[in-house]
Amino acid sequence: MPVTVVRFNLVAPGAGPAELGARYRAALEMAAYADDRGVSTVQTEEHHGAGNNWLPSPFVFAGAVFGATRRIVVTVSAIIGPLHDPLRLAEEIAVLDLLSGGRLVTVAGIGYRPQEYDLFGVDFARRGRLQDELLETLPKAWTGEPFSYRGRTVRVTPRPCTEPHPLLLVGGSSRAAARRAARLGLPFFPSAHLPELEAYYKELLVEYGTEGWVMMPAAETPLLHVAEDPDRAWARYGRHFLHEARTYAAWQAGGVRSAVRSAATTVEELRAEGVYRILAPEQCVSLGLDSYVVHPLAGGMPVEEGWRSLQLFCERVLPGLGG
Repeated sequence: MPVTVVRFNLVAPGAGPAELGARYRAALEMAAYADDRGVSTVQTEEHHGAGNNWLPSPFVFAGAVFGATRRIVVTVSAIIGPLHDPLRLAEEIAVLDLLSGGRLVTVAGIGYRPQEYDLFGVDFARRGRLQDELLETLPKAWTGEPFSYRGRTVRVTPRPCTEPHPLLLVGGSSRAAARRAARLGLPFFPSAHLPELEAYYKELLVEYGTEGWVMMPAAETPLLHVAEDPDRAWARYGRHFLHEARTYAAWQAGGVRSAVRSAATTVEELRAEGVYRILAPEQCVSLGLDSYVVHPLAGGMPVEEGWRSLQLFCERVLPGLGG
């Protein structure tokens, strides 16, 4: 059975508070619907100061999802680690772990937008050191025992329920990220299909004498939308996918690599590229992927169209995947 994922980043360019509130509530209803039908994961993420309302508070959203669901896992992929206070983050994740019965997965990345660091007055040049501190602090904090932190003794409560601690992965597409994960004995989450980086991480595990594992996107990890008539859906809704794709690509300069990075500048190019795909249910089943990522509210997609996509996926695709 493939992994099945519903992704929410709540992007909605130009939306006011009333529309955003309705979209947030729809996302929770969609998560509950997906949970009832056996979808395995809700994926969300963190970005700040985006003009298109990209979700800035993934843990608040995760908590709401947990309150609306019973089984589904929420993967926050990824947080921008250096923007978080380590002790406060340890508390928040511990509470979510207890609330959900261990259904939270956190991927800690380092980010790539200086503007987000500027917004919070955090020095972008110190991001590596801040990320190290965060990743070293969280497992200590989750023991519930006193430990040394910035020259003083602190203790964080409550303890989470997951042993030895809530699932925490190091995200990134650089050798520095792989080194950090291996040195700390934490699992590694490459942001794209990068087998050479996986091999480098495993070599370092031996060198450091630590243990870990890799959760890596497959070589083919498209973002999916399910429609009875894909041609009509591309014509009517392709602009929403293009908005998200171009926003994301504009942020990822230099050597940043991502499984969903697009180079398209038009809807036609986006469709030909295959990062975003609108497929009929039977086409979706025939893909034979290891993971299926449905993105029902992509780029400001109308809520009613998002519902049509998710319902087609759950009712006509999932059964064909063995669900």
